[in-house]
Amino acid sequence: MATLFIADLHLCTEEPAITAGFLRFLADDARKADALYILGDLFEAWIGDDDPNPLHREMAAAIKALTDSGVPCFFIHGNRDFLIGKRFAHESGMTLLPQEKVLNLYGRNVLIMHGDTLCTDDTGYQAFRAKVHQPWLQKLFLSLPLFIRQRIAAKMRAGSKAANSSKSLEIMDVNPQAVINEMEKHQVQWLIHGHTHRPAVHELTANAQPAFRVVLGAWHTEGSMIKVTPDDVELIAFPF
Repeated sequence: MATLFIADLHLCTEEPAITAGFLRFLADDARKADALYILGDLFEAWIGDDDPNPLHREMAAAIKALTDSGVPCFFIHGNRDFLIGKRFAHESGMTLLPQEKVLNLYGRNVLIMHGDTLCTDDTGYQAFRAKVHQPWLQKLFLSLPLFIRQRIAAKMRAGSKAANSSKSLEIMDVNPQAVINEMEKHQVQWLIHGHTHRPAVHELTANAQPAFRVVLGAWHTEGSMIKVTPDDVELIAFPF
């Protein structure tokens, strides 16, 4: 019995090794799981479910093969792929979840999220996030011709890289009090998230009890997953 979590693969055609590693993961480790949760940024960018990118079709087919085998797959949007919609979810067999979800895993109540909402010190990013998550703006963007969306997305990625290069590592990490606030709001002692690309298990106190924040790593040079079993919660790095 095991439930698996991954995040921050940032799949794109320019990184075929990561894609190959993900395909092997789906065909091996994931097939043995009770469920797979993808906590955002599966793709480097997403400009709409109608994007004909062959990589998207390949990944949808691979995830659908997993769900057809009897392993359910759940998805929380990341900051890179927050426009993944019902069409891709249906094609891949994934279930879309809200940005925060509490699971009962073998007797543990675990809060899961992408993690970007915890980075409250990065006020510039939070303002941008609030803007692009407005439904009317998303609807307007998705109504644009594909080539215009591609140009806008490329410009936004370049702007994001430039902005992040001038920010301190502390600003782009989670705010400790924001973490405690979320865990106490949901009355949990476990939090699993991605986004920061800083894999670690952090011990803290929430709800006047020992608590744990487990952070997934990004799939840059190796894979990263969290394996939850009745006996343990493990952060595991593995080769592609």
